[in-house]
Amino acid sequence: MAREIVLDTETTGLDPRSGHRLVEIACVELEDFLPTGRTFHRYIHPERDIDPEAQRVHGLSLAFLAGKPTFADAQVCEALVAFIGEASVVAHNAAFDREFVNQELQRVGLAGLPEERWVDTLSLAQKRFPGVHNSLDALCKRFRLSLSEREKHGALIDARLLAAVYLELRGGRERRLDLTLAAAPAMAAAVGRAEHGPRPRPLGLRSTEDERAAHLKFIRDALSGKALWLRFGLG
Repeated sequence: MAREIVLDTETTGLDPRSGHRLVEIACVELEDFLPTGRTFHRYIHPERDIDPEAQRVHGLSLAFLAGKPTFADAQVCEALVAFIGEASVVAHNAAFDREFVNQELQRVGLAGLPEERWVDTLSLAQKRFPGVHNSLDALCKRFRLSLSEREKHGALIDARLLAAVYLELRGGRERRLDLTLAAAPAMAAAVGRAEHGPRPRPLGLRSTEDERAAHLKFIRDALSGKALWLRFGLG
């Protein structure tokens, strides 16, 4: 089964090259495009101030983040790397999240995640819906995904919403029926294992002669001879 990690972050600002840091990171595990229920979520003390505009978006303040681990803590950096493993990473406007995540990993002496491991849902959406707005909010509305639980941007809820959007972009909710080529061998094997006694062809009549005569009289009287099968001598 294909394992992927949907990832979202919240930050102190827009540019990691000017020293901005992560304040929240969340991951949702997918197998064959569907959530498994396993998630990773951490609030992170950024060791710097938070731009007012960024705080308005995610609602996280330094007061709230006081006492939270820094990215260098093993419960953040090492746990994140272990959770992602060798999976591909799915993100919306992936270059933004990739730059922040890799900066944090490299800061603590860990290898960053190479670009080829990232899947950008913004790029997928732009190919499918060219010339229109393709923010996460816009895609949720386009796919009729509820935003009722979301008052501000939060990494975990946004990762869950993005997982649902990604499913739609990769083929839609019909995947939940599991009628995939991957499932076909298992389905065929299950059919092959089924044991049934031989069935007569055609099946024997289960109505009595009197019942069939009464039904034919009803058809002729009710339809006045207009039943199609009567024209072909099937009555």
